[in-house]
Amino acid sequence: MHLIAVSINHRTADVALREKVAFKDDAIRSANVGLYETKSILENVILSTCNRTEVYAVTDQIHTGRYYIQRFLARSFGFDVEEIKEMTEVKVGDDAVKHLLQVTSGLDSVVLGETQILGQIRNAFFIAQEEDTTGTIFNHLFKQAITFAKKAHNETDIADNAVSVSYAAVELSKKVFGKINNKQALIIGAGDMSELSLLNLIGSGVTDITIVNRTLSKAQNLAMKHNVKFEAMTSLPQLLANVDIVISSTSSDEYIVTNRMLQSCASERKNDSLVLIDIAVPRDIEPTIDAIEDVFNYDVDDLKGLVDANLRERQNAAEQIMQSIPNEIVAHNEWVNMLGVVPVIRALREKAMNIQEDTMDSLDRKLPGLSERERKIISKHTKSIINQMLKDPIKQAKELSSDKKSTEKLELFQNIFDIEAENAYEPKKETTNKVSNSQILSFE
Repeated sequence: MHLIAVSINHRTADVALREKVAFKDDAIRSANVGLYETKSILENVILSTCNRTEVYAVTDQIHTGRYYIQRFLARSFGFDVEEIKEMTEVKVGDDAVKHLLQVTSGLDSVVLGETQILGQIRNAFFIAQEEDTTGTIFNHLFKQAITFAKKAHNETDIADNAVSVSYAAVELSKKVFGKINNKQALIIGAGDMSELSLLNLIGSGVTDITIVNRTLSKAQNLAMKHNVKFEAMTSLPQLLANVDIVISSTSSDEYIVTNRMLQSCASERKNDSLVLIDIAVPRDIEPTIDAIEDVFNYDVDDLKGLVDANLRERQNAAEQIMQSIPNEIVAHNEWVNMLGVVPVIRALREKAMNIQEDTMDSLDRKLPGLSERERKIISKHTKSIINQMLKDPIKQAKELSSDKKSTEKLELFQNIFDIEAENAYEPKKETTNKVSNSQILSFE
């Protein structure tokens, strides 16, 4: 039994390639089932986002498992296997566990510490569970990874500071106004950066947003997509008299917002402060606007300084999280090793309890006059004797799980007690009762 992670991500393939190897939402379920039916695959979870497509699998062999996963991806997207090999990273064993923990906690994302990936991992796992492509190993490991990521986000500042220019633009507005949910915002431009700024404003609770663009149809399309307002660029002077926040990102060679424009509408302004955020290169907003009272003008360099400082904070938090990962890997390995012990302990307890039941049956035949109360007392005490006798052997069996020769020693343990344990790992479908396993390991 081997753990494998095959990843196509922002380090291994550019966006043009990643777009070609992403499973659509309506195909991810059938993809999980299709991979699950492939030779050597015992369990699998498929993650597919805009930045990565990854296959996590439990396989019976490393090399064949890796090949069949890569062949599956190649066939799914119309590539040769060799082409898929060139754009994939393959992690095995502890490295695969480490990779999953890093991905889930946002340490492997394009934007360090982003939290969206946690929800995407959770959804990928739930879909795989619903399609019965997970089992004993992944039902435990993915829950462990999700819990680890939640704890990492709660106990560090990994996701608290803006590390993208569009997000930093909105954060700067908050530094001036505090809460911005009741503010009016204006976005100049209708490209990707403008849309990201729009999404960050909406995410911060801003509802009164207007988009202007030199091509009116583009402003209209973006506005309708996100249910906000749009105006023609000719309305800009009137809009500046009423808004609180302006974020500009166009490809213009000339200033869009000029000193003269703001001076002319200054007397009409109803609000005290105006935040201008220029994320265009070359700049959209005339630099001398800084001289106007209660106008705060920030450009890309200002934003970059904030982003760089915040990135350092995230990197410090990421280092803290990385230091916790080895302990998580150890915990996972100890749990996996314990899987081999559970059936042995169960078999030992079942044999002991069968002996106790046979003894009670013999007592019933030889002492038919026992009252129900007397029988319960004898049964309780005989079970107590068994539990006391089993306590040390069970403790020794648990300690064998971490032994380098655990398999051989567990076989000897079974021979000594004349028991035969079932297979610890049941691939394909998990039928073992987790609660009873816990009870067995606690020998209570």
